[in-house]
Amino acid sequence: MTKIPEPGEPIVDLRRRNAAVESGGGAERREREHKAGKLTARERVVLLLDEGTFEELDKFVTHRSDEFGMQDQRPPGDGFITGFGRMDGRLVYVFAQDFTVFGGSLSETNALKICKIMDLAMRTGAPVIGLNDSGGARIQEGVRSLAGYADIFLRNTLASGVVPQISAIMGPCAGGAVYSPAITDFIFMTRDTSYMFITGPDVIKTVTHEDVSKQDLGGAMTHNATSGVAHFVARDDAECLAMIRELMSFLPSNNLDDVPRRATSDPVDRADAALDSLVPADPTLPYDIKDVIESVADDKYFFEVQEHFAKNLVIGFARLDGRSVGIVANQKKSVNVNALSAAD
Repeated sequence: MTKIPEPGEPIVDLRRRNAAVESGGGAERREREHKAGKLTARERVVLLLDEGTFEELDKFVTHRSDEFGMQDQRPPGDGFITGFGRMDGRLVYVFAQDFTVFGGSLSETNALKICKIMDLAMRTGAPVIGLNDSGGARIQEGVRSLAGYADIFLRNTLASGVVPQISAIMGPCAGGAVYSPAITDFIFMTRDTSYMFITGPDVIKTVTHEDVSKQDLGGAMTHNATSGVAHFVARDDAECLAMIRELMSFLPSNNLDDVPRRATSDPVDRADAALDSLVPADPTLPYDIKDVIESVADDKYFFEVQEHFAKNLVIGFARLDGRSVGIVANQKKSVNVNALSAAD
């Protein structure tokens, strides 16, 4: 005979499961993340979005694997946080990987959670922001986990040019956890706590007998200054999330929306006498193009993209009369003047 639940039992069970989800991998693992200079996945989501706006989806989903002892480890939520909220009042979809649960690895069900919010974002014309902190595919699930990445990659390509896709690498990410971010629009990294590589130094050592550090192989400055895969580097998680919010203030929500506008106290007819002398009459003399950009932009503010890569070119965003504009400019400051003079 089916047991009739006592009054209040379902609520008690719901609260118990909710507490289990929000505790992630437990207090000890959360503290370990803090000691490493990282925020937890939930702390990141709260800091990223407008206060009180996050609505979580599929909060109690568990994985389906029953091999390698996984049937005895079914934490609710399965280590991924997905949902939607507001950023400066605008709708955005977010997923965050919780490194304290199975190392943030992707399972079949986690992939379905990500695919759901990506589909919703495409349907509603809203940006997708991924907070990545994952070792990649969950090896216990084998090809099912890899198939989940294939579904995500498909949506990355379908969403490209339709809605903004922003990725933050906020921990030691490898494999599929960096394949997908690499084909999104903008990538953020934290200077000392994030890594982005196909496989780690230990595997490199085993296969090629080459010793390489995590920083040299896939650290923030490697990808910001050398490979050009990443676009921004932040000191820590808090600054990274603040930079994402700043970038989003320049971007439209989708390819049909107008760019956002921000009120400015900078007069539309403002003149800057410094512009008369910023560019030297002698074409062989260097000057800093950023000074020119800041003189023209509202409130002299320029949000640079890929500051550390290919420094002979400057790209980024500014505002003119409150309207967001993109800027591409040659940087004369980095030109070798001696070589230029010799060529002339």
